[in-house]
Amino acid sequence: MASWMPSLAELRNSRLEIHKFRSRIVATQFLVIVCFSLLIARLVYLQVIRHDDLQEQAEDNRTAVIPTVPTRGIIFDRNGEILASNYSAYTLEITPVKVDDIDATIESLSQIIDIQTRDKRRFKRLREESKGFDSLPIRTRLSDTEVARFTAQSYRFPGVEIKARLFRQYPFGDLASHVIGYIGRISPKDKERLADDEDEGNYRGTEYIGKLGIEQRYERALHGITGVQEIETSAGGRAVRRLASRPATPGQNVVLTLDIKLQKMVEDLFGNRRGALVAIDPNSGEVLAFVSKPTFDPNLFVEGIDVENWKALSESIDKPLLNRALRGTYPPGSTYKPFMALAALTTGKRAANTLINDNGSWTFGNHTFRSHGDAGLGPVDMVRSIVLSSNVYYYSLANELGVDTIHDFMKPLGFGQSTGLDLPGEVRGVLPSTEWKRNTYKRADQQKWYAGETISLGIGQGYNAFTMLQLAHATATLAKGGMKYTPRLVMGTQDALTHANQAVEVPAPMDLGYNPEHVAVVHKGLVGVAREGTSARVFADAAYQSAGKTGTAQAVTIGQKDKYNAGKLEEHQRDHALYMAFAPAENPKIALAVIVENAGFGAAQAAPIARRVFDYWLLDHYPSEEDIAASQKGLAQAPIGQPRNKSHIRLN
Repeated sequence: MASWMPSLAELRNSRLEIHKFRSRIVATQFLVIVCFSLLIARLVYLQVIRHDDLQEQAEDNRTAVIPTVPTRGIIFDRNGEILASNYSAYTLEITPVKVDDIDATIESLSQIIDIQTRDKRRFKRLREESKGFDSLPIRTRLSDTEVARFTAQSYRFPGVEIKARLFRQYPFGDLASHVIGYIGRISPKDKERLADDEDEGNYRGTEYIGKLGIEQRYERALHGITGVQEIETSAGGRAVRRLASRPATPGQNVVLTLDIKLQKMVEDLFGNRRGALVAIDPNSGEVLAFVSKPTFDPNLFVEGIDVENWKALSESIDKPLLNRALRGTYPPGSTYKPFMALAALTTGKRAANTLINDNGSWTFGNHTFRSHGDAGLGPVDMVRSIVLSSNVYYYSLANELGVDTIHDFMKPLGFGQSTGLDLPGEVRGVLPSTEWKRNTYKRADQQKWYAGETISLGIGQGYNAFTMLQLAHATATLAKGGMKYTPRLVMGTQDALTHANQAVEVPAPMDLGYNPEHVAVVHKGLVGVAREGTSARVFADAAYQSAGKTGTAQAVTIGQKDKYNAGKLEEHQRDHALYMAFAPAENPKIALAVIVENAGFGAAQAAPIARRVFDYWLLDHYPSEEDIAASQKGLAQAPIGQPRNKSHIRLN
């Protein structure tokens, strides 16, 4: 009986096991309580504290907001000719994050669709500039055959798709390209600027932006307002239904003041010569022609210009990308003399009937300034000084006026100033003064203005450097007797849906307060130039009376002891030919300034272009093909052949 009774040791071990078991139960219960407490705390945090935030995220997870890109506005000329438009085409695009081996994919695509080296280079550049999840074009403007060929094998190319997109098109190619500008893909710098302007949201989904010219200046109007679509999606991202939408508002159309036929005529008259012309309506400031030659094709930039074309444009000695009318600065030469004459009358420094003896040269100190190849003109008054273009007259006048008086008179006319034209990138040029020189040069001996430096300013040389826009603007102001209008290239905008027109706000004109008698003296001299002076042959038998002034400006400095010889100079070192004019003289309707670079005498090269511009605007004449061919070579004075009516000319 006693054999089955537990021993004392066994009883002790049994009690120890029971104690351990109870301890484990207590520990487990505590652990369970802690876990439940943490779970309850987490639930409270999620359900109470972060309720609103998580509810918004949940809504976003099931709702996709898709931007709707607006259609870009169209650019028209003053007569309704389309200068920039849109067209739809197919694009082959790759989303890099969805493709394992991009190079291999592109190589395989090349077997079924023509992909050039320039396409690959452009894709590489776009990939470097964009985020990996962006869809990037490897080929644009696919034909229907290419679309069908890819579609049949699209299963082989995950991450590659065909998209229908709107493309910008400039139907006249390089015509007026410096004015119209172009669009291009939005770069990282563009994105930074948009973020600074707080306009980034309106560009969601937009891939292109204005880069130059009117496309850049009126970007906001042309772009429009981006719309949105809210789409409910499944857990897998599949669209279930549309919840709400706000349609995109198309960009506004922009109507220019340019007459594109006039623009084309002038560009054709230049031919292969370099230069610029600006024609303005002096009664409103509307720019009628804004020419810079040579030009470039803006269509090259829309999808990103290839290396070969960029190299050809950027390295050309002719600088086709330079907007010469807006950014090219030149000494005005003798076209400056009418303004110097008006300065003399306005300041009282010289009367119109004061005679100055022009003996062919003028000496100041130990320096002799030449005039007309050392052949003197004899005694000349103010009118004759303009008609005969006396250098001696204006050497002495500049000395009498002084540099700062010249500066103060010329500044309100717009020389060396921003004209306010609605085109980005305008340069001011140089209207010298003693203050300008102090601020420009660092060395003390360079900062001092020497009296001898003033003399050449009188004939439009020296430090003077102005744009053709500034010279045309000043000419228009002179034509109107001192009434200055702000030049502008845009007439107004047009609603793309309703076609309602909205004129741009125009600053009120400024009256410079010139004495009409003083203006009449200068006008008389300018009329004399066209009647009997240097441009008389060009305007022979014209059906209107014009007023103008020829000019020849140095491209490089010629020593006073040396005589100018074009044959001994490189073509890019020869003198520039200039002409400023307005017509009709008694009631001006058009004013202009034109320069033909390195072409020589203004009467032979620049004035003939002005004559044809006036004939177009005042008489509806368009030059004959024979006349255009002769003008391109600088061989025409008055028009030759039978002029055509401009209404019969077709641009295409």
